[in-house]
Amino acid sequence: MKFTMAPNVKIRIENFGLRYSDGTESLHAITLDIYANQINVLFGPAGGGKSTILRAMNRLNDLTDVVEQTGHIYLDGEDITRPDYDVVRLRRRVGIVFARPVVLPMSIYRNITYGLELAGVRDRATLDAAVTRSLQQSALWDEVHDRLADPAHALSGGQQQRLCLARVLALQPEVILLDEPTSGLDPISTAKIEATMQELKSSYTFVIVPHSVQQAARVADWAAFFLQGELIEHSTGREMFLKPRHPKTEDYITGRFG
Repeated sequence: MKFTMAPNVKIRIENFGLRYSDGTESLHAITLDIYANQINVLFGPAGGGKSTILRAMNRLNDLTDVVEQTGHIYLDGEDITRPDYDVVRLRRRVGIVFARPVVLPMSIYRNITYGLELAGVRDRATLDAAVTRSLQQSALWDEVHDRLADPAHALSGGQQQRLCLARVLALQPEVILLDEPTSGLDPISTAKIEATMQELKSSYTFVIVPHSVQQAARVADWAAFFLQGELIEHSTGREMFLKPRHPKTEDYITGRFG
């Protein structure tokens, strides 16, 4: 049985809560819509639950010491929190890029094809096409097209992060989660990743935890402000950063706390 969702909503988070084994409540009754083909930003002070809810969208919290989880998360109307939901299928539909680039100890080419090969793709032409497409989409093709056999660890930090994005794009997910993907990068690499999101959002839905309020304001089509495990405010990026409704949101955006 599917949950009925608005046509422009890709993910519906419904009354979602999460508690860890040490008694810490990371999230409390979160209800939030993630809009399709938009850049959805989750921002707020450290410890507010942003990364936790991001990882809940592809069940990475299954690997942590969660002792209690309440509510539901729906992807295209399907409840992904069901115990019998196919997590492997979910993680192909919802990819994630972490703050610190994690490249595999192999070539640039194999870093991108690794996930496809695990999924059973063996045709070289198909793999070649996926490498070219994903490197172009991640704005990395011009820099590495003539050295695909080189080890991935030889790339710069910004290039490694874009390679990790290319690895996710190679699987052609529907949703891409980004957890502070530019926190350790220089301004040029940061700008390239932000531009890539803007160019690709017509084909993908993005959910990003940005590394700063400034980045949140630059990229957000929709923005959600989290504070101490609660969702304080959710609106369009323009409304959030020009005219926030909640005093706590305004205080954080203007630098009064955080």
